[in-house]
Amino acid sequence: MKKKIGELITFKNQSLYFIYLIRWILISAVVSLIIGSASAFFLKSLEWATDWRESHLWIIGLLPIGGLIVGLTYYYWGNSVVKGNNLLLEEFHSPKQIISLRMAPLVLFGTIVTHLFGGSAGREGTAVQMGGAIADQFTRILKLRPRDRKIVLVMGVSAGFASVFGTPLAGAIFAVEVMILGRIRYEALLPSFFAAIFANIVCEAWGIHHTHYAIPATVEVTPLFILYAVLAGIFFGLVAMIFSRSVAFWGNLFKNKIAYPPLRPFIGGIFIAVAVLLMGTTKYIGLGIPTLVSSFTQNALPYDFILKLLFTTFTLGAGFKGGEVTPLFFVGATLGNALAFILPLPMALLAGMGFVAVFAGATNTPIACTLMGIELFGAGNAVYIGTACVVAYLFSGHTGIYTAQIVGSPKILNLVKEKGKELAEINIRKSA
Repeated sequence: MKKKIGELITFKNQSLYFIYLIRWILISAVVSLIIGSASAFFLKSLEWATDWRESHLWIIGLLPIGGLIVGLTYYYWGNSVVKGNNLLLEEFHSPKQIISLRMAPLVLFGTIVTHLFGGSAGREGTAVQMGGAIADQFTRILKLRPRDRKIVLVMGVSAGFASVFGTPLAGAIFAVEVMILGRIRYEALLPSFFAAIFANIVCEAWGIHHTHYAIPATVEVTPLFILYAVLAGIFFGLVAMIFSRSVAFWGNLFKNKIAYPPLRPFIGGIFIAVAVLLMGTTKYIGLGIPTLVSSFTQNALPYDFILKLLFTTFTLGAGFKGGEVTPLFFVGATLGNALAFILPLPMALLAGMGFVAVFAGATNTPIACTLMGIELFGAGNAVYIGTACVVAYLFSGHTGIYTAQIVGSPKILNLVKEKGKELAEINIRKSA
């Protein structure tokens, strides 16, 4: 006989909730202290690498050597963790073994080398992998059950993401939203929030200052302007799909043409270094923060987003290390800047919408990206930011930068052929 919800509310149950709360607060505090500190060290190191490269541009000519170093490092010491973010997703869905702690120093080293020598990559992947690897060690230390291990992995992702971008709300939701396309794991929500908030506090306590962006004006919500936001979201979603497929294209090309893995970033580094030399600019390598910031206030070149997309997907496809998210911010913001020439919305608003919407389409996390937009730009234009994110999520299709992400609920239900059973969880790569 089924009991009503009201009958389940007893003093005993409330006690269990309290114990659950205290338990995960304590675990989150310890995990976040380590991950937040690691993120702070990573961000300081990345800042140093970027400043040193921009002051000694000759080092870009040595990018092939940097690529060879990264390739050899992972070939001889990192085979078990070379899948990066996808390994975290795989262990969440099909647990096999505790993620090796070596993932953290290897991805940290590989990302710093990539940025120091002039590759185009981000930082989210590094922070998430460091967070996931560090957090998973507590599975063994605390002898956690398999279901609790999944929560710990979520905590690692949320702590790494939140601390590296300074967006705890977005980090908490991103970690529970990214695991399964179309579903949110609510049982991990509370630990994810605490991990994200604590890690961000710890990171900032080390003196880390995150980049600030601004949309100066609040735009009145009208049906016509919402229509413009929808049109912009379609562009953002299509570009997100192109970005995801480009990473896969370059990765497959290098794997098919170059059998020895360490040579892939070496050869790729030659092409990137020559391209930078011929173009005479470094705006499309590294994080690209200066161009990203200026896209809110100044007219960007209409092809900036295309070149950044090509440089980043080629860099990552060749085997260099780093994340995709900050380049996705660059691509989205400069695309939004370019759309200001054809859509009658403020440039800063379109840049901000693109900033988070292309990211939403590439990672299939529209809720987290909407929250990120609110955290970064304020709630004044939340309707436009949310509209762009959900439309971009739809039009990016069943693709994504995380190929191990699985589909829990399709974006359009009539695409599913019912067979008398609930939709089986399928790999994004097969459904693309």
